[in-house]
Amino acid sequence: MSTAPPADPAPELFTWEFATDPYPAYAWLREHAPVHRTRLPSGVEAWLVTRYADAKQALADQRLSKNPANHAGSAHAKGKTGIPGERSADLMTHLLNIDPPDHTRLRRLVSKAFTPRTVAEFAPRVQELTDRLIDGFADRGSADLIHEFAFPLPIYAICDLLGVPREDQDDFRDWAGMMIRHGGGPRGGVARSVKKMRDYLAELIHRKREDLGDDLISDLIRAGDHGEHLTENEAAAMAFILLFAGFETTVNLIGNGTYALLRHPEQRERLQAALAAGDTALLATGVEELLRYDGPVELATWRYATEPLTLGGQPIAVGDPVLVVLAAADRDPERFHDPDTLDLSRRDNQHLGYGHGIHYCLGAPLARLEAQTALATLLTRLPDLRFAAEPADLRWRGGLIMRGLRTLPVEFGSGVRGTGNDRSAAM
Repeated sequence: MSTAPPADPAPELFTWEFATDPYPAYAWLREHAPVHRTRLPSGVEAWLVTRYADAKQALADQRLSKNPANHAGSAHAKGKTGIPGERSADLMTHLLNIDPPDHTRLRRLVSKAFTPRTVAEFAPRVQELTDRLIDGFADRGSADLIHEFAFPLPIYAICDLLGVPREDQDDFRDWAGMMIRHGGGPRGGVARSVKKMRDYLAELIHRKREDLGDDLISDLIRAGDHGEHLTENEAAAMAFILLFAGFETTVNLIGNGTYALLRHPEQRERLQAALAAGDTALLATGVEELLRYDGPVELATWRYATEPLTLGGQPIAVGDPVLVVLAAADRDPERFHDPDTLDLSRRDNQHLGYGHGIHYCLGAPLARLEAQTALATLLTRLPDLRFAAEPADLRWRGGLIMRGLRTLPVEFGSGVRGTGNDRSAAM
């Protein structure tokens, strides 16, 4: 059975215009080429999976390996998997690019740090960090919410969780800032930042062996000392990827979420009214909707076919790279009613913002806590928050995997000056 060619030409992908609003292009692909082979800016050819059903299948299909060695192309076989700065062999063995049984073993070692109970115990620290950051600009009447709020909040939180001493956390903020601003270039400041972070983590692991604490790095050391076969390189790589993956996704979730609420004032006002009434149900469903509507991860990290398979009617050859487009799948009208509308009360919302299957994001409970705390505190303490620049003039960071704003300049009036503790006492 033949099909007529589409009336509209295929959209151009990976341009600056596309980065600003990729959703029309993804809608075209879902309709006309749901599993689409394309040449990426790096020159590598890969399959883009854009429909929800195909995306969910691909994310759970163990014939699609995370190990770059299974890619037929030498560039990715050397480890260029989209994680900025990931060129060093001693940082290569981590949860984002290994398969079972190693993936199962390493994930088990860190999973207890991200259980809902453990994350709930961390909530007061997240609230303290949130209020401290807002205190830093509340009296000024303006701020860049990316650099002054969305970026430092998760970096300090994940440093606390890992056990990085507070006197060293500003160094991590500087190194991470270089990586997130300039991506994965192999030279210059990014490479130096990766080396400094790697060297620091190796030194910290040595120090903690002599003085174990109540933190994740200490737990990794204990696991290795009790026969879990965790090498020192694996411990350093685990800390590195938890640090990186644990903050950039949350930076984008808070930034994109705030941007979406400012673009949809009726939704923001609904949420503010609910918070003022002490009702947090809309906050919980709202964060899930923000993850679906304009989530922090645009494309899931690389997968490589280990045997021939079919996705969306397309034959995928052994060694072919496959990229699941989470941003496209989460706006699939076959799965979500009125998908281009932001609805904070959306109930049927099994989005793929944090993945699916065995590689589902381990840090999702912490990211949700940070996003809920950040957004609730911003909207309560700064109720008249508004753009300080035209939304059309804002720029999105280039890159393949993550989706986030470079800056988010805002203004606000006197607002509510109380801290989270003040609000809790008043309720």
